[in-house]
Amino acid sequence: MNTMKEAVSSFLNSVKTRCPKVAAPDLEYLETGLTITELKPKDFYIRSNTVQKEIGFVFSGLLRAFYVDNNGHEISVNFIREGKYATHYSAFISRTPCKYHFQSTEPAVVVNLSYHHIQQGYDRLPNLERYGRLIAEEVLMSQQKRIESFLFDNAETRYLDFVRENPDLFNRISLSHLSSYLGIERQSLTRIRKKLTRS
Repeated sequence: MNTMKEAVSSFLNSVKTRCPKVAAPDLEYLETGLTITELKPKDFYIRSNTVQKEIGFVFSGLLRAFYVDNNGHEISVNFIREGKYATHYSAFISRTPCKYHFQSTEPAVVVNLSYHHIQQGYDRLPNLERYGRLIAEEVLMSQQKRIESFLFDNAETRYLDFVRENPDLFNRISLSHLSSYLGIERQSLTRIRKKLTRS
């Protein structure tokens, strides 16, 4: 019970931080639609080719988003840690099947907010619509940055940027998952790490 209360409180605080104009009635409305999902390692939060019914705020733990390529390899596209949202956002808002699996890599607690509850909130409470826009912008910026890293940066730069931006995350994910996320072979990632260690 305490974990549930802490998770809900953490989510509502994140809403206020992201969108200070959100008022008490907005938060009270949001809270009425929240549920909690507890995941064990390797549990799926979302499976690909299904329509995501809820957006998930990660209170604790870590999730990995990935797809399986034509050769059967898992390709990581995102790591969702505490305070971030587990969602394929464009599919979520368009009510189309998600293209990725979202799977826990650690025990995780996720706060869920359903699509229908969000939409009703947008209709009734203008501040929540603003909050939704801010989340969409955050997701878009993250995706754009990732696309541009593949267009303009080499593998070593992508690795260094990842370590700099995710110092608390680096030791929580496997080399295989990280190498697929960075778009390089695991052996190449090992060589880059050794090179940087020596320099």
